[in-house]
Amino acid sequence: MTHQAPLTFAPEVRDALDRGLPVVALESTIITHGMPWPQNLEMAEKVEAVIREGGAVPATIAVMGGRIHIGLTPEALRALAQTPPAEAMKLSRADLAVCIANGRTGATTVAATMICAHLAGIKVFATGGIGGVHRGAETSFDISADLQELAQTPVTVVAAGAKAILDLPKTWEVLETLGVPVIAYGQDELPAFWSRASGIKAPLRMDSPQEIAAAAAMRAALGLRGGQLVANPIPEADEIAQDQIMPVIEQALSEAAAQGIAAKAVTPFLLGRIFELTEGRSLDSNIALVLNNARLAARIASAMAA
Repeated sequence: MTHQAPLTFAPEVRDALDRGLPVVALESTIITHGMPWPQNLEMAEKVEAVIREGGAVPATIAVMGGRIHIGLTPEALRALAQTPPAEAMKLSRADLAVCIANGRTGATTVAATMICAHLAGIKVFATGGIGGVHRGAETSFDISADLQELAQTPVTVVAAGAKAILDLPKTWEVLETLGVPVIAYGQDELPAFWSRASGIKAPLRMDSPQEIAAAAAMRAALGLRGGQLVANPIPEADEIAQDQIMPVIEQALSEAAAQGIAAKAVTPFLLGRIFELTEGRSLDSNIALVLNNARLAARIASAMAA
């Protein structure tokens, strides 16, 4: 008995793919677990609008009613944004199939969004930051499935680096081991999510969407598995400098450890605490970097389509 992936395409996305027009995938975890209602809907609509302004079609991906939705209608986007976090599964490679089979609602992380985008024939995906190696991973073995996904699924992911709450040197080390091209956009240093600088030299640098599109095409021609990570620095006006954000991150990490918070609960706790400690600045920066990544992703998708 063979099953086909249960994909439901928004009409606008189906039309764009059929006509070879540029399409950019978007994740949905940021909608269900990243922000409260109604800010989550406003942000999702803003990101989609930025991609349209850039000449591409946005495809927000989520699992609803046992089907993978490639692009959400305005009604579906609103319904997802109003879904309580407790009712939406946070999906990665391990639980995507179970969520679909059980007819549940699920929001896609970086890994799950890459899988669904590839199934749909979408080559570019914009997000905030990827997951990576958690601090203390040498004892906890807590490493995001996003890294393995980048090594095996051929999607170009545009992010502001890895989330700065992670162990950044180890994250880049693992990506290097997995053979994932990590490309800093327009600078020699890897960005660190809220900050433009991380103190870590980028293994690769590219300065135009056309170069990035050409590199993706060449990977396919060479038969190389996996995608590429484009590390796109947050705009200068929106960044929180490293010397300002690092003490805040350290404080949030020590509080998480003291309260015994672990596994999938760590990231939401840390982001929430950092929001409080920066008096909301971290969320403003987060929104700005997501919009900036969407802008660049639309340009890369357009270069690929051309």
